[in-house]
Amino acid sequence: MKIYWQYICISITCFMLNINADIINKNVERVLDLTSQLVKTTYKISVEDLTGIAVKDYVLIIREPNLSYISAKDGFDNTVKLQKQESENIQEHSYILNFLKDSPKQSIYIETVSTKNLLPHPYEIKQNDKQMVKFVGNLYLYSIYKTITQKTNVILSSSNVLSSTQIKPFSLAANKIFFGPYENVEKLTEEELMIHYENQSPFLTVNSLDRTIEVSHWGNIAVKESIQITHSGAKLKGSFSRYDFQKDGRSGQSAVKSYKTYLPASAFCVYYRDTNGNISTSNMNLQQDYVDLDLRPRFPLFGGWKTQYVLGYNIPAYENLFSAGTDYVLKMRLIDHIHDNMSIEEAVISIILPEGSANIKLDTPYTVNHRQNELMYTYLDTVGRPVISFTKRNLVENHITDFTLKYTFSKVSLLQEPLLVIAFIYIIFIFTIVFLRMDLSITSHSHKE
Repeated sequence: MKIYWQYICISITCFMLNINADIINKNVERVLDLTSQLVKTTYKISVEDLTGIAVKDYVLIIREPNLSYISAKDGFDNTVKLQKQESENIQEHSYILNFLKDSPKQSIYIETVSTKNLLPHPYEIKQNDKQMVKFVGNLYLYSIYKTITQKTNVILSSSNVLSSTQIKPFSLAANKIFFGPYENVEKLTEEELMIHYENQSPFLTVNSLDRTIEVSHWGNIAVKESIQITHSGAKLKGSFSRYDFQKDGRSGQSAVKSYKTYLPASAFCVYYRDTNGNISTSNMNLQQDYVDLDLRPRFPLFGGWKTQYVLGYNIPAYENLFSAGTDYVLKMRLIDHIHDNMSIEEAVISIILPEGSANIKLDTPYTVNHRQNELMYTYLDTVGRPVISFTKRNLVENHITDFTLKYTFSKVSLLQEPLLVIAFIYIIFIFTIVFLRMDLSITSHSHKE
């Protein structure tokens, strides 16, 4: 019944778009990058209408669960708009691509990134065991169009392959598997692709990221991140032996000892601490375009282990805050690079603006879930500082892009805090003078007759 409804939905979509039945996928080239914990896929699809009619729209179906990121370009390197279609199948993502130029022959370049599609197998390993993972996907491009020829190249993190799909033609060379070319693949053809191989790359998942950006018109922007990270690879089976870990270099190969975080090049006053205090084993290296922060947790992270810490820094406001009269524009990264091939389950971003900010308008590079705006009170505040907050789930490195926040602020409001401080000091000064001039001594008066 589920497949039946799926065919009906696809047929309705095709009818609404008036898609010509003579459109074919003349050639499909796919590259699967399975070297990390993420599944990175690139497609090069050559589309053609056999009748010579211009191809204006194309239906693309991506059958990847936990799809985090997708982008599309045409043969002229123009970004193609992806119009997502509703689907009851959460593991299937359907898009309509609208080409900018009319032509009976079109080329599409698709890039996707998905998370949690490499599962540890076995689920638990001992400290000295190798981490093996299993990937299950589709051998062919699942398409509503017939495909004349297609092939898939798979890049692995190791040449140690225990088992894989072996539909000819295929070949294995070092850490790469080549499938195809396969010819005349009918539309909506399904064929499983399975690969069971060794993968010792860090499987780090950021369970929660609470990122706070506090803007000051006195020349500083403070960034604070509360991060919880879990090693989401094969869980450690049995007890941990630090003696074996330090003695044998092969012990705990899948454990994460350290990782690199990249901060803006102008970052200063960087701190890194957990519940026990400052973690002094971290190292900071200043590069030309960024700050390389080598973070080393207090203990190595094995499968199933987690750590929680706070990372903060300051940056000069003039690099990210621009103004013209009373109009201000804040342009900053929505998230930072936490570690290579990172996966963030949920990020909460809060932006604290100066007291008196109004007409706030947020523009994000992708859809986010807005939370109710709040007011925060700190020292010398009277009406409170506006806090703009939003969330986003399932983020990867491709989501490291800038947001834009526009608002208005009267420069006269900058005098509020200094005037309050002056008034407070003046009141203390007056109180002190009055207090010193008061005669609080107890005296007795005697009269002589």
